Amino acid sequence: MSAVSPAELRSALERLLGGTIARLERRPCSYRTSYELDELDVQLEDGTALRLMLKNLSRGALDPAARQAKPEFLHDPLREIEVYRSLLAAAGLGTPRFHGAVVDPGRDRYWLVIEHVAGEVLWQVGELEVWQDAARWLAVLHHRYAGQDLGATGSHLLDFDAEFYRSWMRRALDFADQASRAQLESLSTRYDGVAERLAAQPVTFAHGEFYASNVLIQRGGATVRVAPIDWENAARASGLVDLAALTTGGWSAPEREAIARGYLDQLAELGDRRSEAELLESLELFRLHLAVQWLGWDPAWSPPDEHRHDWLGEAAAIAGRLGL
Repeated sequence: MSAVSPAELRSALERLLGGTIARLERRPCSYRTSYELDELDVQLEDGTALRLMLKNLSRGALDPAARQAKPEFLHDPLREIEVYRSLLAAAGLGTPRFHGAVVDPGRDRYWLVIEHVAGEVLWQVGELEVWQDAARWLAVLHHRYAGQDLGATGSHLLDFDAEFYRSWMRRALDFADQASRAQLESLSTRYDGVAERLAAQPVTFAHGEFYASNVLIQRGGATVRVAPIDWENAARASGLVDLAALTTGGWSAPEREAIARGYLDQLAELGDRRSEAELLESLELFRLHLAVQWLGWDPAWSPPDEHRHDWLGEAAAIAGRLGL
């Protein structure tokens, strides 16, 4: 993004926003993880003031370490753009407002312009009730798109099928050091069955990485706005993969169950009643997948602090509880 001239950026924004810009301030976002991310303060000549995020989704804009670690099969620069344009913009779910995109494949240019949501990152929020709000938000998303044909957007979504789940175990084995390989190999002999059980769950539109670091919380009075960001790995998948991501971390089992109950209660309000026991068992399977997936990232890449964890120990503990 730094190579883009101020004049070119201003011209692109004026086309997207439909007005002449009187003032434009731009600075790198301190929250950036993988892709280039700039905060923009824009004032149009008619007095409209906007706080925006400009995200560069071209592969060349990835942080060099992330570019090395991120598997090629996950990268589609149009995925997040089309999710915002075609699925989220008119959904009224509280996600950041979509202001437009610049797509120029010839110049590897894929810019996403969305609202800059001023709020807390969920992983920094201690109140369990707010995490339950995020779980209820997920239930609304998953119920809305359950079993739907997602149209042209679907061509850019990942498919979390059995082969997808198996591929992460293969990657984890490839990257395992000698000390951990034997433990992983023992689990891998039973992982085909795990992959089939994961793929057999009902499919909906899923965020794909609904970790607390990808969820912004905006509070005002008695209202809580849940605003997930970073839809780069959005997928056709079981919604439980999102709930599993939400409940990773240092929660106790009763706390994880309380968050999951928020999801179940919201589904029940929407007319979708599920067995709590079955959901919690399936949720454990998806938490096992996420642990294996973290092990399947290139070991040269160092994850953000909130995702640093003994994922091998987590996988072994979950497998033990499931009798695998």
